[in-house]
Amino acid sequence: MAYPDRLQLPLSFDPVLLRRDLDALEATPWTSHFVRQNYEGDWSVIPLRCAAGETHPIRMIYSDPAATDFVDTPFLEPCPYFRKVIAAFACPVRSVRLMRLTPGSVIKEHTDLDLGVESGAARIHVPVTTNPDVEFLLNGRRVDMKEGQAWYLRLGDPHAVANRGAEDRVHLVLDLEANAWLMAFFEGAAGDMPSRRVPTR
Repeated sequence: MAYPDRLQLPLSFDPVLLRRDLDALEATPWTSHFVRQNYEGDWSVIPLRCAAGETHPIRMIYSDPAATDFVDTPFLEPCPYFRKVIAAFACPVRSVRLMRLTPGSVIKEHTDLDLGVESGAARIHVPVTTNPDVEFLLNGRRVDMKEGQAWYLRLGDPHAVANRGAEDRVHLVLDLEANAWLMAFFEGAAGDMPSRRVPTR
């Protein structure tokens, strides 16, 4: 079966509570993305879940494909709704990061190795803050993601992002193992799948 390069999952999250948890991390330092040739401006990360045993900031924001054991970081502790979002995915959760692209910043076109359900790995983006002037291109076509939505993107394909707006773009980015629960969304993508909103309490 040929799978799409993008898929909005039938999950939705409360934008107000997403923003509340982001605000709870206001004093937390962001770590600049280490692949500096891939961007201009400020592309930075807060790790919420990382490979077990990592303590160096750069290692904590790296989604290591060879790692097998992942743990929550202390930064997730003050974020009850982020924990609820993560728990909504009924599959093994590897790394989870907040990824920020500040106004005027650009992520150049690049590919991420083996990031697609075809290889057993899925990266899900949940916008926490965004604006209409963020342009996310995947295979040359725009992906219009709204706050609180959940999107699978096959990032083993060429993609690029530009924040031409006046406020930060922050996504909650989850790296998942593509188990039967997740693959059911792809197999049913052609059907009429109702959206399920995650409760706030």
